[in-house]
Amino acid sequence: MHTPPATAAAVFAQGWAMGAGLILAIGAQNALVLRQGLRREHVGAVVAVCTLSDWLLIALGVFGLGALIQARPWLLDAFRFGGAAFLLGYALLAARRAWRPMAGLQAAGSASSLGATLSATLALTYLNPHVYLDTVVLLGGLGARQPAGLRAAFAAGAGLASAMWFGLLGFGAVAAAPWLQGGNTWRVIDALVALLMGGLGLQLLLQP
Repeated sequence: MHTPPATAAAVFAQGWAMGAGLILAIGAQNALVLRQGLRREHVGAVVAVCTLSDWLLIALGVFGLGALIQARPWLLDAFRFGGAAFLLGYALLAARRAWRPMAGLQAAGSASSLGATLSATLALTYLNPHVYLDTVVLLGGLGARQPAGLRAAFAAGAGLASAMWFGLLGFGAVAAAPWLQGGNTWRVIDALVALLMGGLGLQLLLQP
């Protein structure tokens, strides 16, 4: 049965809006993209890996995995507590860097290899349970509720939001790097990351 264009466009827009809203909460991934942009190091590769990974996780969620996880409360609890532990641990590390001047990553620091950078990107993407909660369970669950003929439109809209965000974050940081080279800038960034990660971790613990 043919899907009316207006309906598909509306679902595409809904997917974009939901994707844009949720992607802002994946702080660890965002922080890495921002850092690589400010260091002007392997930015295109990091943006590509984050975007393609998001597309994969969105598709898995929209086309069935999100509903499968939602139907099993023990899996949700595993993601919840695992995600809280990951985020709180990351928050402590960021807070430690912010507390100790010159301890955080800096644009003037030693360069990282492409392999090491991509390994860190993949780890922060696939070992972070909060990514699965937001992208697969929440976003995928919303997409899975759409009629079968409209799920692809929802996934495409969410995928576009992901590509736009990571591209803007990474290459925007490259453009801003000349004005953000000081050590205090990194302390502020790490402090904000610590607050964001700590808040998200506590939210997972306190609000099932």
